[in-house]
Amino acid sequence: MKILLEKFPYRYVEKGTIELNGMPDYRIQKVDSYTGKYKDMYLCDNQMQLLTAMEDYDYTCWLDPAGVPCYVKDTAKQTYDQKGQLVL
Repeated sequence: MKILLEKFPYRYVEKGTIELNGMPDYRIQKVDSYTGKYKDMYLCDNQMQLLTAMEDYDYTCWLDPAGVPCYVKDTAKQTYDQKGQLVL
């Protein structure tokens, strides 16, 4: 296994090759909070998806099945209905 990048709690690895097509096997791993060891979180479809996840940390969070917040705005926009009442 070859570690390409580590951004806690994630790391991006190349784990050999896929038997069906002979292409590299790219994965995103996440630290298990109980054991402290990395486990496979997401199996990437291709190298481009892995590179995108490596560049965009929010994309990695978006792929996380644990529902980690991602692409969060700093400010909220207030919305009003037709009667001029604030919609929450």
